[in-house]
Amino acid sequence: MKQIKQEDRQITLSRLKIEILPVTIIGTSPLIFHRWDEKSKQMILDKQMKKAAKGRAVRDPQSDYQATYYRDSDGDIAVPVLMIKNALVSAVRNVEGLTMTLVRGALFCKGDSQGFAKVKYTSERMREDMVRVGMGTADIRFRGEVDGWSVSFLIEYNPTVISAEQVLSLLDLAGFSVGIGEWRPEKNGDYGRFKVLTVKE
Repeated sequence: MKQIKQEDRQITLSRLKIEILPVTIIGTSPLIFHRWDEKSKQMILDKQMKKAAKGRAVRDPQSDYQATYYRDSDGDIAVPVLMIKNALVSAVRNVEGLTMTLVRGALFCKGDSQGFAKVKYTSERMREDMVRVGMGTADIRFRGEVDGWSVSFLIEYNPTVISAEQVLSLLDLAGFSVGIGEWRPEKNGDYGRFKVLTVKE
């Protein structure tokens, strides 16, 4: 039998044709925000750099609450679309035959130039939650919550790997079993759940 030399082998690749799917998701449970504010990040950095700890500032619940929101360039409440992409990838655990690695490279969520998508909502409020931190120490967290929410964004996908129908089915599954934001199903809660509302032709 004639052996095929390495240099005789040919690999044929078709040009990549990416398709774009505009979608809107609608919340089926309230969405809780918890963006790391600059003050908290600086405290962590100072601790890692062994800087002397500063005295704890007087708590400002209203300021803490507002700082938990992500905001787009217009100053409106928004979500990072990467948050939705991560939910899509995580949902793959519930789908036989798909792998997280495959989906991670087969689709991307697109927002504005900063990677945000505006959140439309009917109501918002400040939450006051008791949480456990460190060695079981109790603390109070002030977080933003919106209800009656929806988000519109684009999904770029490779149709040779995953179809538009599969993308939407996976998105629905992500909304049902994974969610986004704090206390979502993936983190033992039931907030931040959603479903696909519309697909614009």
